[in-house]
Amino acid sequence: MKYIAILFSAVLFVTNLEAQTFKQQFNESFSKKDTAAQRRVLENWEKTDNNDAELYTAYFNYYVNKSRKNVLTLGSNPGSKESFQLVSKDTSSKEEIFLYEDMFYDPELLKKGFDYINLGIQKFPARLDMRFGKIHMLGKIENYEPFTNNIIETIHYSAKINNQWTWTDNKNVEDPRNFMLGSIQGYILQLYDTEDDSLLDNMKRISEVVLSYYPDNIESLSDLSIVYLLQNNYDQALEVLLKAEKINPKDAIILNNIAHAYKLKGDKKNSIKYYEAVMKYGDEEAKKFSQDQINKLKNK
Repeated sequence: MKYIAILFSAVLFVTNLEAQTFKQQFNESFSKKDTAAQRRVLENWEKTDNNDAELYTAYFNYYVNKSRKNVLTLGSNPGSKESFQLVSKDTSSKEEIFLYEDMFYDPELLKKGFDYINLGIQKFPARLDMRFGKIHMLGKIENYEPFTNNIIETIHYSAKINNQWTWTDNKNVEDPRNFMLGSIQGYILQLYDTEDDSLLDNMKRISEVVLSYYPDNIESLSDLSIVYLLQNNYDQALEVLLKAEKINPKDAIILNNIAHAYKLKGDKKNSIKYYEAVMKYGDEEAKKFSQDQINKLKNK
């Protein structure tokens, strides 16, 4: 995600010469992975100017990086991690064992990082990079309840300040409303990709808060409808989707989801009707899929 890359990258432009020196020193020691030098810079920086917003993102980066630990792990499910299989002398065992490198975060060190970024957010509440940096790490450690709550807090605060967000060096965010909503859509997808049904309510809560301020936000309407579909609440899903259709009657994703909802309800006629609409407005892949669905429905 672009905003995370920006948060963790070196920043070269500042207006305060002294802060620039501290930042340059920190970024140089950070790139060299010299944690002792980083610590000295941070302590001097904090004594000199503890009202510099960049100090808090630097402290956060320092503790996040220091908390990251790599270990060799034995297990049966390495996932996408690079691994090699161990051969067991026990020929009766059918379990496959792999050796792979895994990563975890030291909770005490990570807590110190969160403490600093929380203080930064408290002092500079309109700094969106701080909020997104915190949310990103909560997602990395799969702590999804505070992950969700911090997203919701960000949405509420955005409405309070009329989306007037700032970023590194207190620069204004370009197109802040759409930038924020687009980033939040990425967080929704992160929850969805876990395939954990217990997190559907988190998706629902975030979507509903977005819609309370931006009722015409099609992405959030689509997200909410997907939650309802996965919970087998087809009528509620259709209510949301039909509202989205009124906003943009040519949105192929919305039309496809309406067709799918009607198919799940057993309403063949309306399902075919909306798949035909996808054939009209969708791309080639969507058209091919819709034609396949129409053929299956007509042959039932």
